[in-house]
Amino acid sequence: MGCSRVRQEAKYQAINKVHEERKWSIAWLCSLLKVSRASYYKWLNRDKSAYQKECEELMTLIVEYDERFRHILGYRRMTGYINHLNHKNYSIKFVRHMMKKLNIKAIIRRKKNTYIVSKENEVADNILARDFYATKPNEKWATDVTEFKVINSKEKLYLSAIIDLYDRSIVSYVISGRNDNKLVFDTFKLAMKDNPDAKPIFHSDRGFQYTSKVFRYQLEQAGMIQSMSRVGRCIDNCPTEGLWGIIKSEMYYPYKFHSKEKLIKAIKDYIRFYNHERLQERYGFKAPLQVRKEALKKDVPTQYPIAENKRIAKYYAQLEAMAA
Repeated sequence: MGCSRVRQEAKYQAINKVHEERKWSIAWLCSLLKVSRASYYKWLNRDKSAYQKECEELMTLIVEYDERFRHILGYRRMTGYINHLNHKNYSIKFVRHMMKKLNIKAIIRRKKNTYIVSKENEVADNILARDFYATKPNEKWATDVTEFKVINSKEKLYLSAIIDLYDRSIVSYVISGRNDNKLVFDTFKLAMKDNPDAKPIFHSDRGFQYTSKVFRYQLEQAGMIQSMSRVGRCIDNCPTEGLWGIIKSEMYYPYKFHSKEKLIKAIKDYIRFYNHERLQERYGFKAPLQVRKEALKKDVPTQYPIAENKRIAKYYAQLEAMAA
């Protein structure tokens, strides 16, 4: 069944429901929705198999969720969202097949530019060493700054964020028109305000803000261990790079922002959605802050191992070989 048939099905269902509930004229409703009475009655008296009914129900959910979540769900996440929120048990293959029929797919991401390299004597060692698995909240934090541009303008916005590697929640963030030390310092202060006892490994790239003596002093005063990515190894800070990819592919690239105010609002709205509503398969289809709150209440937090991805491991190996 194609997408047009799903929309036609929705019209028929609407006519039937309104007629039964409000007793409005079927002829008038058909005229309003631009469908023929004959086709409506044919649909009303049809005999459907259980499989046809299941396909139509799933397709209706796919169209609804694709619109609701602004075209960000691929077939794997679409399966998870539909099953989790509707208590269903559709297979990934079945959902993928239905999405292909409807020509619905997730938005493709773009690559991120490289970052500024600092002098060797200003950096910390790569303590994290790509071990992105954390056993509890506030054990490992990662941070970075990314850039957004306003359409048809020279204006730019910079987003600084700190994420917790246990639950991948955004611990704190600051949006500014300037990419300076204050941006990073304010982000760190907000994180410490909400987590005053946190003493995680603090990982970043080699941006000038993170190598400044003032910032390094702040980390030492907080009792944190500083860790930094190696030169030209953006994959050493993979979680934050991944976060930027998610935000830009799902919130920024699909839309055109012609004012700084609208862009700021969109970023704030998306971060709220990400923390509170964006379900993640690794965590049993729970949102990051839900995972975080549950863990903070337990003496021994639930463990969420990172599944091995052979395709990504192969990609990393190729990058290493090219850089060697």
